[in-house]
Amino acid sequence: MKRTGPAPEPDADVYMRFMLSHCCYDAIPTSSKLVIFDTTLQVKKAFFALVANGVRAAPLWDSKLQSFVGMLTITDFINILHRYYKSPMVQIYELEEHKIETWREIFLKCSNSLISITPEASLFEAIYSLLKNKIHRLPVIDPESGNVLHILTHKRILKFLHIFGAMIPKPRFLQKRIEEVAIGTFSKIATVMETATVHDALTIFVERRVSALPVVNEQGKVVALYSRFDVINLAAQKTYNNLNMTMRDAIASRSCCMEGVLKCYPHETLETVIDRIAKAEVHRLVLVDQEDIVRGIVSLSDLLQALVLTPAERLPGPLCCWCWMPPAYYPSTPEELTMYPG
Repeated sequence: MKRTGPAPEPDADVYMRFMLSHCCYDAIPTSSKLVIFDTTLQVKKAFFALVANGVRAAPLWDSKLQSFVGMLTITDFINILHRYYKSPMVQIYELEEHKIETWREIFLKCSNSLISITPEASLFEAIYSLLKNKIHRLPVIDPESGNVLHILTHKRILKFLHIFGAMIPKPRFLQKRIEEVAIGTFSKIATVMETATVHDALTIFVERRVSALPVVNEQGKVVALYSRFDVINLAAQKTYNNLNMTMRDAIASRSCCMEGVLKCYPHETLETVIDRIAKAEVHRLVLVDQEDIVRGIVSLSDLLQALVLTPAERLPGPLCCWCWMPPAYYPSTPEELTMYPG
């Protein structure tokens, strides 16, 4: 069961108004790396390029159509491994030989248009698009040139809010304990045993559509966190042909240094949780009790839903109407909000 927001309070819409008053261009960093793949590139080379450049996704350019047609992400790598892996003795032909366009034809079965946004659109609209479409990356495309300027993510938006939102008054609900506010997932939490195989973890990723798995020991205590991003290390280490290795071995062989599981506790305040997740630049915290037993997951999408979209859902009119409001009409006070129901 997923819970998405605190009870209504007089200042509960402060972050919604902040996002309405800033555009996507405001959140684009002055310097960042962007990798673009042609759809004729081999899938294997594309994933190696993601690893080499330290990025998690890349827009796809179709030379025949002369347009961007989609995104290649770590999720595609997971789906290929899960779909075609047989044993360590059998080479994954589809990964070794297929081009990106071939994989898209097989997996998508139909045309899949690219979901994007313009630089002038509000950050509220970006959050709405990310959460409504259940995506983690939103290309910002210049409508005049057609160029991709940046890939907007939950993490980038929350970081922008964390830095520049410090200039606005903090709402009172930030001082509530995480056990009081209804933000996060607290039941049917997807976990994986440390004795399970990597292929078992991939199955959970695919079937449960989660982005990370707390790894637990026989006592049920969390010992690590295995995310979709960790799966790309299989490409970096060229060990994707051995998905029978245990989670314990997979975690021990991670190429990057991990400081353990980033946790939060029921008695901590929402402000503390937001600060920790923003400063650590991670996508989620594992909610545990004093015995380190997993009790929930608090993710970036949970926070953005609760802080930005849920207050808007309590207003009159369809939520989508707030996305398309011209910047000059963005409300700046609670009184003005009631004047624009859509």
